[in-house]
Amino acid sequence: MRHIAIVGAGVTGVTTAYALVERGYEVTVFDRNRYAGMETSFANGGQLSASNAEVWNSASTVLKGLRWMMRRDAPLLVNPLPGWHKYSWMAEFIANISNYRANTIETVRLAIAARKYLFEMAEREKIDFDLEKRGILHFYRDRAGFDKALKVNDLLAKGGLDRRAVTVDEIRRIEPALKGTCYAGFFTPSDSTGDIHKFTRGLADVCARRGVRFCFDASIDKIVPSVDGTFQIGWLSTASREGGSDTQWQSLQADAVVICAGTASRDFASMLGDRLNIYPVKGYSITVGLHTPESQTAAPQVSILDDATKIVTSRLGRDRFRVAGTAEFNGFNRDIRHDRVEPLVRWTREHFPAVATDKVVAWSGLRPMMPSMLPRVGAGRRPGVFYNTGHGHLGWTLSAATAQTLADAVSATVAIEGRNRAA
Repeated sequence: MRHIAIVGAGVTGVTTAYALVERGYEVTVFDRNRYAGMETSFANGGQLSASNAEVWNSASTVLKGLRWMMRRDAPLLVNPLPGWHKYSWMAEFIANISNYRANTIETVRLAIAARKYLFEMAEREKIDFDLEKRGILHFYRDRAGFDKALKVNDLLAKGGLDRRAVTVDEIRRIEPALKGTCYAGFFTPSDSTGDIHKFTRGLADVCARRGVRFCFDASIDKIVPSVDGTFQIGWLSTASREGGSDTQWQSLQADAVVICAGTASRDFASMLGDRLNIYPVKGYSITVGLHTPESQTAAPQVSILDDATKIVTSRLGRDRFRVAGTAEFNGFNRDIRHDRVEPLVRWTREHFPAVATDKVVAWSGLRPMMPSMLPRVGAGRRPGVFYNTGHGHLGWTLSAATAQTLADAVSATVAIEGRNRAA
């Protein structure tokens, strides 16, 4: 098993390609877009946040979702129209409430490990992605929210995270630009932020220099196992030419396949004989252009999470401010809705009133979520099939660690095959 095909060139696909080429494999990466990192890895909240590792599987989340169903600007919005995929996912989500503690602790541990891998990777390869190691500040608007966070903090500590409670005065010292009232907060100095798209594109360039082949504009329509244990991959390629484009069907043979295709992973898993119950959970972001000195001064330097609205922020260089949030269960709908974007703009004006919001770029992306809130990483049922997908809202945070886990799984399989042949 020397030639590995990866489906998906988002942050998980590209970090997986890097981990595999580091181990000496020949790697080909497919993506339906023209460039790496063009879907969910394009404009997320920017946080590399072990402090946001609490899984959503809790009775309180379910109750909030029911209460918010009639509010179009709610942090969590569920389209009530029936759908087997959505309802089966929700049933499994509820079944995983019993795993809330264990899955939260495991996610924290994974996030802390990922941080180490990502920083080492970026430094070694000289990737500039507007990294800021200023920590993440969570603030709570009332005592009830803060008291609940105290219980969550116990779980985060069990996972190895150093996260300390802070008073209102300490919040103002940590981030003087933050306006509005709050009750208390938590500060995680080891968390950081960065531009996921710049990182993904930069790492893809590194992989290409190391010999990874990228097949862009490639819509894969079949992955067929061969009798010799390899896989025949067929795709439609849209090749640019002067005056238009040519659509051609192409194929390639690989020894193994790794699915890193985000929300599309469910379809590829079905094609390969596996069940992967990933659901697309839409999130929104705005990127505020800080085009005046006043806005640059008024925007925060420290990353923030407002627990009441589930809104997060990241400062991306001198002249960009990212504000993101919301979770929308509405199938594969990618529409950018004004009533979902407007609360992000309103929140920015409320907490950073001196930041000009006349240059705002809105975006939406579909988070690939498993019902357990843990990613699927490892081998499938068929030999030669692997998965690294389903990271939900923490793909940016977890990808560098799950890529290593996946590459280890591939190497372990190769070692077993080698021993079997020797025997």
